[in-house]
Amino acid sequence: MSAVRTASIIGFDSAWTDNPRAPGAICTIRIDRAGCRTLVPPRLASFDEALAAIKAESAVSDLRVVALDQPTLVPNATGMRPVDRVAASLISWLGGGVQPANRGKIGMFDDAAPLWRFKDRLGATEDPEASREATSGLYLMEVFPALAMPSLDPAFDGRLRGPRYNPARRKTFTLAGWQAVIAALRRRAMEAEVVGLADWADDLARIEIPRKADQDRLDSVLCALIGLHWHIQPRETSLMIGDRIAGYMVTPACPSVRARLEAAAKVYAVPVDPDRYRAAS
Repeated sequence: MSAVRTASIIGFDSAWTDNPRAPGAICTIRIDRAGCRTLVPPRLASFDEALAAIKAESAVSDLRVVALDQPTLVPNATGMRPVDRVAASLISWLGGGVQPANRGKIGMFDDAAPLWRFKDRLGATEDPEASREATSGLYLMEVFPALAMPSLDPAFDGRLRGPRYNPARRKTFTLAGWQAVIAALRRRAMEAEVVGLADWADDLARIEIPRKADQDRLDSVLCALIGLHWHIQPRETSLMIGDRIAGYMVTPACPSVRARLEAAAKVYAVPVDPDRYRAAS
């Protein structure tokens, strides 16, 4: 990866629709000229508010990378995208599920969905590989916190061992799962030396009855950490599944997760790391 002057890694959990009663959340990890990483704490945000926050980062950072927890390319009219099928193979093994992304999802991916207006107004380059080498500009990439979980913490890497941490799903939510995700995030914050993130995680862990808005804020931080991992860690520790035509996801990938996802990608004929070696070709 090329040296970066200053950078903002922005995590945005969009909540998929633009419901004012259930906004998403956005946060930023800033990297200064000395390489120091600092958390700008998450806050609830609509698509418009997220656009304003991303624009504001241009005043402090040469490079901005938006890690968005929502499908960014959805050409299929029905069913699941090929990359969703690959992701589902891992997430179902962990005990979770993947919501299909298709243009028939009104309010999410139809022609009038707020996502497309957001992308158009954002004007970002959607090229994850290029973002790793860039020293300036605005980039966008799709991430999925649930897919990153087993690479975030080995405790989540096993059959039905995915954490149940969504408070809106009362039948499956567990406080133990919630606390486990926060603890894993805190450990990653310490490893990555992100100033302010461990303290923020400690405050979140003190919430006795988490709400969906708390999870949205947590997911925005997870998005930012995924983006930071992609940005600073060796390339072989991450995967880009799918492509920039049919849809893709970027995720950290420990060896066991890599093997499982690559096997599923082969079954569904989905490319893995399609742009990784293009510079050498």
